[in-house]
Amino acid sequence: MLEVDRLTHSFVNGGENTTVLKNVHFTVSQGEMVALLGSSGSGKSTLLNLMAGLMKPTEGSIRINGQAIEKMNENQLAEFRRSNIGFIFQAYELIPQLTVRENVELPLVFQGIRAKERRAKAAELLERVGLGSKMEMYPSQLSGGQQQRVSIARSLITRPAIVFADEPTGNLDTKTEKEIIDLLIELNETLRITFVIVTHELEVARRTKRVIQLRDGELVEESGQAGEAE
Repeated sequence: MLEVDRLTHSFVNGGENTTVLKNVHFTVSQGEMVALLGSSGSGKSTLLNLMAGLMKPTEGSIRINGQAIEKMNENQLAEFRRSNIGFIFQAYELIPQLTVRENVELPLVFQGIRAKERRAKAAELLERVGLGSKMEMYPSQLSGGQQQRVSIARSLITRPAIVFADEPTGNLDTKTEKEIIDLLIELNETLRITFVIVTHELEVARRTKRVIQLRDGELVEESGQAGEAE
């Protein structure tokens, strides 16, 4: 599903070349739920942006479903993301003027899907994430945990090959964090959706079946059990 091969990325800052990722290599299989664990400055956010096709690597390759995304142009990447990649954000990134249902439908609008089909798919997913009774409410009327459930439903609406979750519990209290991770695990197991969860929280990483740990831009541990984050 995902292959990161000898990935290196550098940028120029104040005339100096800074390397933020160094020869990172791993694979993620269809249906896996993987945590990408690292503290601030470890390179995990850069790696996420590269895997999502938002940046191009200095060296190495990234394949999703066999497609080498670093070779795509901007238009090809945009189309690929619309059809193959889902995103869950720490800050939810919902549009306040749209209802819950309309927020979930939005990716299908960009795909040109008819309104009746969009509504049916959004309703199905909102029922699955426990928000079937709140479809016509607005984000401001929901709690943080409920808004994140909307974001999760939106990430799945196109039936993507892979979902990247960027610190999905970062704005939530401990109880709600557990509920959201429980939901992601349930979706992973029942829908066989592939999840890559970027986090600095060891407790979140421990809930996944596999942990890839970064430190100073290098992969320092890859296992089924999280090591201590520094």
